Amino acid sequence: MSVVIAKERVDEMKSSRRVLKTLEYTPTKVQKGYTDKTLYINLTDNQVEFKDIPAVVKEKFIGGKGYGLWHLWKGVNADTKWNDPENEIVISPGPIAGITQYPGAGKSLVVSISPITGTVIDSNVGGHFGPLMKFSGFDALEIQGKAEKDVVVFIDGNKGTISIEEAPVETVDSHILAEELTEMYADDEEDKRHISVVSSGQAAEHSYIGLLNFSFYDKRKKAQRLKQAGRGGIGTVFRDKKIKALIVKYKGVKGDSNAPVDVEKIKQVGMKLHKEVHDFDDEQCQMRQVGTANLFETMSDYDLLPVNNFQYGSHKDAAKTGGRAALKKVLQQDEPDGCWFGCSMSCAKSATAYELQTGPYKGQKVVVDGPEYETIAGVGSNCGIFDIDYVLECNFYCDTYGVDTISFGTLTAFAMECFERGVIDKEVTQGLELTFGNKEAAMELLHQMARGDGFGVIAGKGVREMRKLFVREYGADENLLLDIGMESKGLEYSQYVSKESLAQQGGYALTNKGPQHDEAWLIFMDMVNNQIPSFDDKAEALHYFPMFRTWFGLQGLCKLPWNDVEPISNRSVEGPEAAKVPEHVQNYVDLYNAVTGNNIDKQEMILQSERVYNFQKVFNIRLGVVGIEGDRAPYRSMGPVTKEEFLSREDRYDKQMKENIGIDPEGKSLEEKMKITRDFRESQFAQLRDTVYKRRGWTVEGIPKVEHLQNIGMDLPEVLEVVQPYFK
Repeated sequence: MSVVIAKERVDEMKSSRRVLKTLEYTPTKVQKGYTDKTLYINLTDNQVEFKDIPAVVKEKFIGGKGYGLWHLWKGVNADTKWNDPENEIVISPGPIAGITQYPGAGKSLVVSISPITGTVIDSNVGGHFGPLMKFSGFDALEIQGKAEKDVVVFIDGNKGTISIEEAPVETVDSHILAEELTEMYADDEEDKRHISVVSSGQAAEHSYIGLLNFSFYDKRKKAQRLKQAGRGGIGTVFRDKKIKALIVKYKGVKGDSNAPVDVEKIKQVGMKLHKEVHDFDDEQCQMRQVGTANLFETMSDYDLLPVNNFQYGSHKDAAKTGGRAALKKVLQQDEPDGCWFGCSMSCAKSATAYELQTGPYKGQKVVVDGPEYETIAGVGSNCGIFDIDYVLECNFYCDTYGVDTISFGTLTAFAMECFERGVIDKEVTQGLELTFGNKEAAMELLHQMARGDGFGVIAGKGVREMRKLFVREYGADENLLLDIGMESKGLEYSQYVSKESLAQQGGYALTNKGPQHDEAWLIFMDMVNNQIPSFDDKAEALHYFPMFRTWFGLQGLCKLPWNDVEPISNRSVEGPEAAKVPEHVQNYVDLYNAVTGNNIDKQEMILQSERVYNFQKVFNIRLGVVGIEGDRAPYRSMGPVTKEEFLSREDRYDKQMKENIGIDPEGKSLEEKMKITRDFRESQFAQLRDTVYKRRGWTVEGIPKVEHLQNIGMDLPEVLEVVQPYFK
């Protein structure tokens, strides 16, 4: 079931190590959720430094994503590229992270300059690394520079030691490496629970979509499980810096390890939510049974499931891949499955003893973490593949190779459509028959990424770079590829069809980091429940929800316990307020105050996020992303690009033309109807963009106004210095 690491292998690893730096320290005790310390490591010269976090930074950036952005801002300059030594990887858990009484409190945020977007990326991740790092004395880990050879960094929070060591023989792929390092550093079987490993994989070395795996030890399965900081290619930065792994060891996690001001209040709020999960999860979202995969059939039912590169929104075979019956055959349902202590939502599902059918580990039985909804939709339906065994195989290899399943699914679907439309052929793909539904070709593409050969090298650069190459080298129609290439800012779209949800179109394109659903998931509010009908309603939602979701990233919290289970009180809440789940919002206010001793309210919560959100926007401007072109959306996210797409929903589009646009489709040619639809939908998006910018306190070009930054308290001199030239 798990990878067995022999004693001889551990001895080999130990004997091959060359210690580059060892440092003893006295761990700072956590107080009110903070240590107020950053561990800084520069791999170029093996510098290790302990930095104090200034009070003003704590006040304005809070923790988690905020600390990551601030450290990165200080470490880079306006010309820094993703593979420059001064680019950083910053990991920070946030002040609430590490409590054990409330579900979903084990998150960390990772921040870097992305190889796929060229701008700031942040990615949230579960697992044990962040909380154990904090209890070892650090609110943030800041890594800069590049090592000459592969290294590991080991933090022992009990002994108070930090070491940087060359690691020449350890395996790169995460499912083995996490087990090897856990075996190496654990004193016994029980001690494995106190170790967490951050790693990537061999595909991260050859692509721009590398991810980071954060491990946690599953005592029942006797295996290291993996959770992913998937988006934006941070794993690629990780391997470019020659980091093989980060390891933290800390024994002694307790209910009061965060040293909160009011632990009884935390227990009270936690017990309330635990009861809701127990009473309502089975009838609401079934997170404990199938995890986020519960969404798959629902998305297909509502025409929101990406099929064949987002051309279509549903498929008759959806139940075969993501249906609850199919998932229950492969996922273990008998025990709770959370990625941090005390999480009763337990959505971290896995398949145990899955026998691999392809690749270098063919025939081995492994634990497969997931599949999450995004993975099933991305590598499955979006590529026209409806096969649960293929999804598990692809899921496993993406994880161990260090590949983001969302980007892999979207870029593969793009390549498949280009192949089917004759934009590229087998000569370009070097023999791969990249047609929709071809699971063998999709798997071979992934293995090529890991080996760094074939078409996998081209595809691994992402949709934006593929598009440029196809236009430049093969004479492809650039306008067509701009329409069907599902990326914005360089980041591939996550797995929701937004054609009928104007708010979700904005939720994808009007983001800081690119089209990722963790910022604003508004499809149901907009399309299904019709809770935000006007432009002002949508703009307000595109203000509130990105700010509220940003707050989770500041604190080290998972989003799922907020609205994937709802209390009885929410049944009496109407309109957009219902989507906020007010009782749960108050839970988070109470948790923050109970941990930190501060006294914020719901308004101050949003203001905390608004400061950091606007800082990230200014950061992107500093890096050269200025103007509305940075918020460009592919037309397929708005409407039908091709005749086939239009004809698949012709009755719907004809009805909308008559009722919404005021034009009778009778007698119009297909081309005329498609143009009328496109003109209308693009104008709607432009109007939404202008309305959102205004609500956010930005100019029509998307520049935060000086007075707005002053009003929200993000008027730091270096921030104002970036935006002031645009107002002269």
